[in-house]
Amino acid sequence: LTMSPAMWKWTCLVSHLLLSTTVSPLGRQQPLHPKRPFITFTGDQAEGNFNHLVVDERTGHIYLGAVNRIYKLSSDLKVLVTHQTGPDEDNPKCYPPRIVQTCNEPLTPTNNINKMLLIDYKENRLIACGSLYQGICKLLRLDDLFKLGEPFHKKEHYLSGVNESGSVFGVIVSYSNMDDKLFIATAVDGKPEYFPTISSRKLTKNSEADGMFAYVFHDEFVASMIKIPSDTFTIIPDFDIYYIYGFSSGNFVYFLTLQPEMISPPGSTTKEQVYTSKLVRLCKEDTAFNSYVEVPIGCEKNGVEYRLLQAAYLSKAGAILARSLGVGPEDDILFTVFSKGQKRKMKSLDESALCIFVLKKINDRIKDRLQSCYRGEGTLDLAWLKVKDIPCSSALLTIDDNFCGLDMNAPLGVSSMVRGLPIFTEDGDRMTSVIAYVYKNHSLAFVGTKSGKLKK
Repeated sequence: LTMSPAMWKWTCLVSHLLLSTTVSPLGRQQPLHPKRPFITFTGDQAEGNFNHLVVDERTGHIYLGAVNRIYKLSSDLKVLVTHQTGPDEDNPKCYPPRIVQTCNEPLTPTNNINKMLLIDYKENRLIACGSLYQGICKLLRLDDLFKLGEPFHKKEHYLSGVNESGSVFGVIVSYSNMDDKLFIATAVDGKPEYFPTISSRKLTKNSEADGMFAYVFHDEFVASMIKIPSDTFTIIPDFDIYYIYGFSSGNFVYFLTLQPEMISPPGSTTKEQVYTSKLVRLCKEDTAFNSYVEVPIGCEKNGVEYRLLQAAYLSKAGAILARSLGVGPEDDILFTVFSKGQKRKMKSLDESALCIFVLKKINDRIKDRLQSCYRGEGTLDLAWLKVKDIPCSSALLTIDDNFCGLDMNAPLGVSSMVRGLPIFTEDGDRMTSVIAYVYKNHSLAFVGTKSGKLKK
């Protein structure tokens, strides 16, 4: 959950202890014991913020990515192990990093901000990526945080030069009979020539293997990546794609993003910059990334537009919600939080909405768009390709639910927005995070707010 920086700085709360009510056998809500203490963990105050948290679903152990530290905690927040990741001498202008070759930039003691924390269950290891050295990762053994590997000698090992936590999102696609894949999505911070914004990487069994984090496929013309064209930065100098959430479902990997776009307001001849929330979809098995499609998403209630994505979480519908939505109880539902408007990415308004999307309906919209483009209708319509308004090409083929693209009509954008169903709004204390799950056929959602409150 995301709370205010002051509340998150030194203390981590276990969410299942934060429920404000419980249900008695008669169905009446009863308050929990008012003096029941929260379990807390306080880190080293000299180190700075906590950045990421993952829980081992098998053991209940908690892994906490902080500035210069990785912590392993028990389920009652006792420290079991710590692993130091920084600080070290560095300069963000050193590319390649100074650990690979001499850098002429002045080096200073630099903090290592944890940017991504993932559990690789198959190989019993933690993937912890930081901000030092253009974004290299450590592979740590889950049991004792022993360093199994730290690839750094190839350019593929530098994942992102962005220093901010929350700038990188990863999704592991697991296989029973071959090495897993890691889909990495990252802001590029004005360096599209160095960093792809999305790529798929090899997760080798051997943490020290030469091919760890190598692109799944890479030749002279095609690779398992998407790069933002440098021409885009001449139109929007601060252009970047910010990745809020990611997940896999069925045949696809999805990322939810926030990205700037130039639009012409009604009745105006000049363009202005706004932010658009978009869902990006890729086929798991698409090594050439021909399946890249993005579709704008948003929410509206009582004439108010909620367009700035704050957080998202994938859950199942559950029997009761499924009936009202006309879907199956095992269908995937996206719970999303948007704030009002679409102009202020860094200073979002406090008005916010919790909205739900049926993933199948988003996929149906994407399929319709693919079918129309392969009939030769319209252009690729992708905001960051606008310098080249490329027309769709006609091809006679059948496009079903699992179509993964050809080396034409890609990457592709959907122009019309998919609107979510608003189920709750908050005007004063902006919602900033969400999780959800099904309990006794009911869908339950928990949202965290800007002031550090938890709503059930």
